Amino acid sequence: MSAAKVEEAFTCMLNRDHTTPDSLQEAKIGEKLQGKCLRCVSPDSTVKIYCCCIVIMILTVAVIALVIALSVSKENTAVSGPGPYYSTCPNDWIGFGNKCFYFSEDVRNWTFSQTYCMALEAHLALFDSLEELNFLKRYKGTSDYWIGLHRKSPDHPWTWTDNTEYNNLVLTQGSREYAYLNDSGISSAKDYTPKKWICSKYSKYTLQCPEILNPG
Repeated sequence: MSAAKVEEAFTCMLNRDHTTPDSLQEAKIGEKLQGKCLRCVSPDSTVKIYCCCIVIMILTVAVIALVIALSVSKENTAVSGPGPYYSTCPNDWIGFGNKCFYFSEDVRNWTFSQTYCMALEAHLALFDSLEELNFLKRYKGTSDYWIGLHRKSPDHPWTWTDNTEYNNLVLTQGSREYAYLNDSGISSAKDYTPKKWICSKYSKYTLQCPEILNPG
């Protein structure tokens, strides 16, 4: 074939009428593809996508809320749980319940004993229950110890060194103005009588780390 005929045939192909059967077939294929695309983004599909987005958002919010709730629960458990706690008392003091007690080795009068306790930010011993009183009686041994009860005269009520009135949980013996603890319970004596003494103050509580309780 000559070069002129080849050029003529190429030009004919470029100028082909789009209304030919081939062009119509191509147009139909395009319409089919367009219809599929329109079906993919039909109103039903849009609603489904929207619903899926809402469900995902709700689940995400629920998971976040659950994580926050668990964190708060753990924090509350750490703060208000049963422990493990231990009472912190100064050196040479004995912890019992929510108090610390100091048992002296020296002997002095009641007034000096109270002044000594106040210098340690404490008072001569106060007890709030029979359990505390029994602890003091067991720990003191055979010695007599001044405690924080006193009164102006036998006609006045007993009061503690913090100026609260004694509830007579245990009756005192004797007719003097200053109380001390002995083997039989609580007795009274004159201020100038030399005795040992017990100081008391409220203790501080500290949360003990599990690593300390269970080393290794």
